[in-house]
Amino acid sequence: MDASLDYVLDATAAGVRLNATDALRLLESNRLAAIGRAAHAVTSRLHPEPYRTYNIDRNVNYTNICTAVCDFCAFYRPPKHTEGYVLDRDVLLAKIEETVALGGDQILMQGGLHPTLPLSWYEELLQDIKSHFPQVNIHGFSPPEIHHFCKVSKRPLREVLERLAHAGLGSLPGGGGEILVDRVREGMTRGKVLTDDWLEVHRQWHALGGKSTATMMFGHIETLAERIEHLDRLRQLQDETGGFTAFICWSFQPDHTAMGDIPPAGPFAYLQTQAIARLYLDNFPNIQSSWVTQGREIGQLALLFGANDMGSLMIEENVVSAAGTVHHLTLEQMRSAISELGWTPRRRNVFYELFTEDPAAIDLPPACSVRLPVVTAAP
Repeated sequence: MDASLDYVLDATAAGVRLNATDALRLLESNRLAAIGRAAHAVTSRLHPEPYRTYNIDRNVNYTNICTAVCDFCAFYRPPKHTEGYVLDRDVLLAKIEETVALGGDQILMQGGLHPTLPLSWYEELLQDIKSHFPQVNIHGFSPPEIHHFCKVSKRPLREVLERLAHAGLGSLPGGGGEILVDRVREGMTRGKVLTDDWLEVHRQWHALGGKSTATMMFGHIETLAERIEHLDRLRQLQDETGGFTAFICWSFQPDHTAMGDIPPAGPFAYLQTQAIARLYLDNFPNIQSSWVTQGREIGQLALLFGANDMGSLMIEENVVSAAGTVHHLTLEQMRSAISELGWTPRRRNVFYELFTEDPAAIDLPPACSVRLPVVTAAP
């Protein structure tokens, strides 16, 4: 047992910034319990309140047509594929209407890199949503999508972001992050934004006063050192802008993908990686559990390994489920996962503002089970 790692964990738990060398040593170790205790100590220091949070929203994938080729993705379809779609506007609005009726206040809207949809199409989409549902926050368009909009429209990044914000975009998700190391990105995807440009989308959004989330998908072709490099790039940008509200990591789901021969990372790797992320990302206020990929039990345990938030109930989810991983939670199960550990469950929005009247009595169906499948061929 390496006593020096105990010193590192004690110092980090007390607020000393963890360096990349020691973070890698922790990731290479098998000290899961000790790492988890330190991460929980950090979370308890940052969040001494007697509650842990969750959100209710819906993933709306407006298209699955994508010009990028990602070996890890089971959801996308290339242009002109018979299974490609763009959601009819009335279908998309019906999904949001149902979400609002079920208590949701936000949609996470993402899609593929569609080759022909102009920037005006996305502006009109946002305007239509906000005109019908002004109270709904649109947490939309991953950095790869935003970067793609710039290429298709031949407009600078700042202008594209300003136009989307003016049309109703409320916050930016961290999708398409995978591992923020170009060797990894180039090794498993073609035609998709690389590291610096992914980060620049968030940088410019933050400069406009916007908030966003950051992600990491691990457990594929990256090295452990590259996991730490990913965290370091995020920490550097957060030091610069302070615009990230939360970090979410999950393990690669290989089924039905071109990387199906890679054995999936298990709960040990997930909990260890999340805990080290909590230790390393000392400037990130929130860490979300990924029960969607890990299931209720490990998702709940994540609250003792650095997470202070159970994430979203996700009334609908399509991308992870396309890879064969579908875990279901009801609102009662989500709230009990928190209360069983001694905290009060509190509902929040994407900005981590608490609802004054917590809708505990809302009777939601199982997550990922609500589907409105009517689609049209892509324009």
